[in-house]
Amino acid sequence: MKYDFKLNKVIKKIKEKNAKNVVLQFPEGLRPKAIDIAKKIESKTNVNVIISADSCYGACDVADKKYYGIVDLIVHYGHTPLPIKTKVPTIFVEAFSTLDFKDIKNLLKQAIDYIGKDKKIGLVSVAQHLPLLKKIKKYLEKKGKEVVMKKGIGTKPGQVLGCNFSSVKNLDVDTYLFIGGGNFHALGIKLATKKPVVIVDPYEGEVRNIERFAKKIMKIRFAKIIKAQKAKTWGILMSSKPGQLRQELALKLKNKLKAHGKKSFLIILDNIVPEFLQSFTGIDAFVSTACPRIAIDDSYLFKKPVLTPKELEIVLGERSWEEYELDEIIWEEGNEN
Repeated sequence: MKYDFKLNKVIKKIKEKNAKNVVLQFPEGLRPKAIDIAKKIESKTNVNVIISADSCYGACDVADKKYYGIVDLIVHYGHTPLPIKTKVPTIFVEAFSTLDFKDIKNLLKQAIDYIGKDKKIGLVSVAQHLPLLKKIKKYLEKKGKEVVMKKGIGTKPGQVLGCNFSSVKNLDVDTYLFIGGGNFHALGIKLATKKPVVIVDPYEGEVRNIERFAKKIMKIRFAKIIKAQKAKTWGILMSSKPGQLRQELALKLKNKLKAHGKKSFLIILDNIVPEFLQSFTGIDAFVSTACPRIAIDDSYLFKKPVLTPKELEIVLGERSWEEYELDEIIWEEGNEN
């Protein structure tokens, strides 16, 4: 898969800022391109390019605090910006895929067979494939489908993030068609809307339904919730990353647990990974207020249950299993939800 890294735009910004030291941030999938991009930037500017090898999970993960005083500019690749102020000037480059419509036309034909007689389609993707949506919409409409896309809170029309599904909620559609790789985003759409989701995956070159994967994940989450019901002492996990720090929510959860006769302790760290939690032997279970994907994607890595705030509500009897939904971080200017 090829991407547009907007090198001319980046080089122009570097010169405008008169930057001397620049750090490049990449999500893991784009990091193989890092050396080539650094080489091209250094050949056309006088800057020192530093490549960040730390994890980078989204626009919530801009490492401006870490690099403050070290670099003059951050170039953050692969994500659309969130309304979060940064200490270091930051350029966001979505790195749109250069995938052409003709490359996925056959997959779209298969997707229409999956969709069947459903008329109203919610068209959804991630940042990398947003430029394709206009052509896909026209194609589906020619095939007799009514296509719906809307903006979310802080997202473009038809765009979902791993922690923000506001663009797909309350849409009058029969089925959602997701363009992109992996299953997590499609799972989030399914849980946020309770409607069918068909995936057109240009990376694997296949079309699939999310139903089987969703059932598998729900069984795992149900087992984690049942196990966590025995927990008497909880660790409330907070991330020090500005885009994931939900301190107000963490304090609410602490009060909630106290009201239910449970002990809890606030634990803050940068990356929430299993090895950093193993030493907390007095904790029976954890609830994470950081990235919602941690509890879902990495659940098999943790020896003790790690739940989302909404799953904790099920444990405490404040939400029914039938009301299950993914945790979301919805950022509005000046507000955290």
